[in-house]
Amino acid sequence: MDHYDSQQTNDYMQPEEDWDRDMLLDPAWEKQQRKTFTAWCNSHLRKAGTQIENIEEDFRDGLKLMLLLEVISGERLAKPERGKMRVHKISNVNKALDFIASKGVKLVSIGAEEIVDGNVKMTLGMIWTIILRFAIQDISVEETSAKEGLLLWCQRKTAPYKNVNIQNFHISWKDGLGFCALIHRHRPELIDYGKLRKDDPLTNLNTAFDVAEKYLDIPKMLDAEDIIGPLRPDEKAIMTYVSCYYHAFSGAQKAETAANRICKVLAVNQENEQLMEDYEKLASDLLEWIRRTIPWLENRAPENTMQAMQQKLEDFRDYRRLHKPPKVQEKCQLEINFNTLQTKLRLSNRPAFMPSEGKMVSDINNAWGGLEQAEKGYEEWLLNEIRRLERLDHLAEKFRQKASIHESWTDGKEAMLQQKDYETATLSEIKALLKKHEAFESDLAAHQDRVEQIAAIAQELNELDYYDSPSVNARCQKICDQWDNLGALTQKRREALERTEKLLETIDQLYLEYAKRAAPFNNWMEGAMEDLQDTFIVHTIEEIQGLTTAHEQFKATLPDADKERQAILGIHNEVSKIVQTYHVNMAGTNPYTTITPQEINGKWDHVRQLVPRRDQALMEEHTRQQQNERLRKQFGAQANVIGPWIQTKMEEIGRISIEMHGTLEDQLSHLRQYEKSIINYKPKIDQLEGDHQQIQEALIFDNKHTNYTMEHIRVGWEQLLTTIARTINEVENQILTRDAKGISQEQMNEFRASFNHFDRKKTGMMDSEDFRACLISMGYNMGEAEFARIMSIVDPNRLGVVTFQAFIDFMSRETADTDTADQVMASFKILAGDKNYITVDELRRELPPDQAEYCIARMAPYSGPDAVPGALDYMSFSTALYGESDL
Repeated sequence: MDHYDSQQTNDYMQPEEDWDRDMLLDPAWEKQQRKTFTAWCNSHLRKAGTQIENIEEDFRDGLKLMLLLEVISGERLAKPERGKMRVHKISNVNKALDFIASKGVKLVSIGAEEIVDGNVKMTLGMIWTIILRFAIQDISVEETSAKEGLLLWCQRKTAPYKNVNIQNFHISWKDGLGFCALIHRHRPELIDYGKLRKDDPLTNLNTAFDVAEKYLDIPKMLDAEDIIGPLRPDEKAIMTYVSCYYHAFSGAQKAETAANRICKVLAVNQENEQLMEDYEKLASDLLEWIRRTIPWLENRAPENTMQAMQQKLEDFRDYRRLHKPPKVQEKCQLEINFNTLQTKLRLSNRPAFMPSEGKMVSDINNAWGGLEQAEKGYEEWLLNEIRRLERLDHLAEKFRQKASIHESWTDGKEAMLQQKDYETATLSEIKALLKKHEAFESDLAAHQDRVEQIAAIAQELNELDYYDSPSVNARCQKICDQWDNLGALTQKRREALERTEKLLETIDQLYLEYAKRAAPFNNWMEGAMEDLQDTFIVHTIEEIQGLTTAHEQFKATLPDADKERQAILGIHNEVSKIVQTYHVNMAGTNPYTTITPQEINGKWDHVRQLVPRRDQALMEEHTRQQQNERLRKQFGAQANVIGPWIQTKMEEIGRISIEMHGTLEDQLSHLRQYEKSIINYKPKIDQLEGDHQQIQEALIFDNKHTNYTMEHIRVGWEQLLTTIARTINEVENQILTRDAKGISQEQMNEFRASFNHFDRKKTGMMDSEDFRACLISMGYNMGEAEFARIMSIVDPNRLGVVTFQAFIDFMSRETADTDTADQVMASFKILAGDKNYITVDELRRELPPDQAEYCIARMAPYSGPDAVPGALDYMSFSTALYGESDL
């Protein structure tokens, strides 16, 4: 710069525009700096009880300049000169400038004489240097300092606010929202930021300046009118004013940090005191719980029952599982709290904590040891007492179990032994009852040992003075009395069962004999009834004759069957006689069979009634089978003639189509005669259909007199008609091909001979490989592509076979000496003569009528330059014959 500049050792000032030149260009900036720097100086000088009015006049003697430096630096400068002479003033100003230089600021072009002489620009430059060194240099934000640090601080603080974008220290502040945002960010209660408008910068600026002066002790250093004016605001003035915001808010933050530090110390002390109180309370509660628990653990009062002792053991387990674990946790937490408290006190340089008497950690450990000792003794006593009562309870439970098992076994046994079920039982039931009784006697003997054990256990419980001995003795006596009664009833029932068994054995033998003979006889009668009523289905005379013979054999056995019936009824009558004689109480019917005499007599009568019915049915069926046999023979005789006839005709037609006897016209004539003879054979087919209908109505399904069915005849007849018609059509097509292509009979014979030779399967068609071999034999030398082209001609449907007609068509294209289109059209020119057309009358005269009309219907009239009505030209004739593609 031309007049003054300052170069800091830490480079906190960046190169700026020439200050002197700016002032010359626009004196308005000098006005802004004068006011801002004056207000800034007064904000510090008032701390010393003074101020300045005119910045270039009031600093001329150097006194207030030295005082300003002492206030803002907090240091004492050299004693000022109090004289009024110029030399005294220069001396004071030099002392101030030397102090500034001692702070690492290099002053350029600023001398004491200019300040003493009241040079405004030099004075403002000096004040700006002081502001940079003492108000802006120490600002540091995120590794940036001075101007950049202050700008970054402004950007960070105003980032959340809309319409605020701080990029510099001049035009970014013109709308006033930046100042308001800084105040609202730190003291939101001072400004209602939501009501501010970007389009009202005057109000925004005045609001910020007034609030800062009133509540933040920041003097009003700027005029709102100067900032919103057309010129750019002075950057140094803005920076000076904004730095006051930074220091005001950073000072408040430091005060808050100091208060927080004090609060933290107090909080630590309060926390330590709370830990002390918690320790004392937790220790008291734990010691009280131990004091109350030990007497309970030392109680050794025994119980008379196992249930009571089990309850004590369960209570002890609840103590171990539910009550003690929380106390163990409390004891552990108590020790942790004590150690933590001592550590915190030691770190805070506080004396160690000394608990109340009897509440030291060692005291609690001693009390806890006593608790565990009492707990161990109580557990051992509980287990010993339980073992003692367990033996008595085991004996009592053993007695109850054996008594319950015995009583459960004897329950209902007396009633069972006293019942008289044998009086109505059969012999098998009596034997079963005896075996069951024997098993019961064995079971009774086995239970003797249990009864003796029950009595021994009862005796032992009495000797051990069991508390419930009376009930045990009463139950034991009842069991013994019941046991004696069961022995007497058992013997009595055995005698009754043996007596009844002997009486029923005789009757059982008769029942068994009756059952052995009645069952097969009953089965014979049921089978006879089933056979006599069976609906027979026969298809031949031999079958009905076999049924008749079998029926006659059955009728011959009836006398012997009647004798067996009477013998069976005699056995039953003997049983009835014994029952009446000995007054036996029969509980039921024959145990070996359910067949009664009444049932035997009823079935016998039914058999005798069915025999004559069967005779009549067999006679009727014999007559029907004779009629069916006649129909079979009649159908077989005709079918055996018609079937071979159809087969013979099929073979003859096949030979005609393959062999080459005579011309195609001869073959066609021969085939038409065959067709006529076949059609004349139709009445015989119809007659056979009538015979077949009669066979179906008679439900005849097989015929041994012929291997032909009507279905075979129908299919053969239809194939014969189809074959003769197809063969006639093929010969007609061959004639058309021959005439159209001009093929001679010899050529046709050669084609047929070649085709038949390579038709190895004799199906009337060649497959692709046979066709290839045929072409090779005829001298064709072709590759796969050429063969594929030929196959697409002869087999357009891609069936894989070549018919004789397709073979002829292909060969005729290759060999026939036919008229070409040029020859035909040459004939047209001969008919036309010198003209280029033929009249309709000439065409009708030269051609047959149907062919002439065919051409006339498809030809266009002659349309040449000398057109003649009713004439046809060359092009129309060619199109009618060959189509446009051949033109």
